[in-house]
Amino acid sequence: MRFYFLLCFFSLSFSTLAQELYLDDLFPAKAAVTETYAVKDGEALKLDIFQPAKDTARSRPLIIFMHGGGFAGGSRLNEAEVKFAQAAAKKGYVVALISYRLTRKEQSFGCDYKAAGKIETFQKAAEDFMDAAQFLISKKEQYGIDPARIIAGGSSAGAEAVLNAVYNDALMFANYETYENVNFSGVFSLAGAIVDARYITPKNAIPGVFFHGTDDNLVPYATAPHHQCDTNAPGYLILDGSKTITKKLKDLNSSYLLYSFEGGRHEHSGMPFQHLDAVFRFFKEAFFEGRRIQAEVLK
Repeated sequence: MRFYFLLCFFSLSFSTLAQELYLDDLFPAKAAVTETYAVKDGEALKLDIFQPAKDTARSRPLIIFMHGGGFAGGSRLNEAEVKFAQAAAKKGYVVALISYRLTRKEQSFGCDYKAAGKIETFQKAAEDFMDAAQFLISKKEQYGIDPARIIAGGSSAGAEAVLNAVYNDALMFANYETYENVNFSGVFSLAGAIVDARYITPKNAIPGVFFHGTDDNLVPYATAPHHQCDTNAPGYLILDGSKTITKKLKDLNSSYLLYSFEGGRHEHSGMPFQHLDAVFRFFKEAFFEGRRIQAEVLK
């Protein structure tokens, strides 16, 4: 009986030791805390912060995630992204799901909306994202955030804003020095694109994880018009999607993980729960440990 007890003890101890921070569920998730990170145009912009409970670490990686919705709708409270935030918190992350100005609310963001207006929309959303990042950095002691390990994430319109903020900062911000204290370890993009991949340089070629359908009808997978607009449409705007971005990252010797879904459309802007184990492993190895990984998965 004593031998059986010791065997069970050592088996449990080995199992506990085998679990890895940022990969396995090591903690319960705390209830979300809501903060207002800015007030713009009379609107309070809020974010929800998810944290691991019973975690003694004073400095933890942060994921800031921006929801989709065509800059007209969507919510930080959507079920899938809340589930993702709770899952990440259990692994030791702090996660912030953010709201931002929906400047196209009850208006079109399609081919009938002028291209210059689309770029301005990207700029305002990118600014909101960076303001949220600055706010969270200012609260690093309160929430146990490591400002050297921040992941910028987004879905659809949110991914467009985030990717433009990270890779097209020269196009998005009149004075990027405003955000010189904000540095990202990596990006997590679900069906996103940027204005111009030529602005990705060795300085801002941050590693990333990308999910995209090859036949996305709204946000281009490679390089194509936004919303597949005709050349004579007011909203004709060429964007560079996940395939083009990752090619640039490859050329610049940066790390990336690209999931391409053959024939997939914009549904791949949804949270890829069945692939999150690989996503979190890439976060840990490429973003935090600095391993050079260039990987593509065709589904």
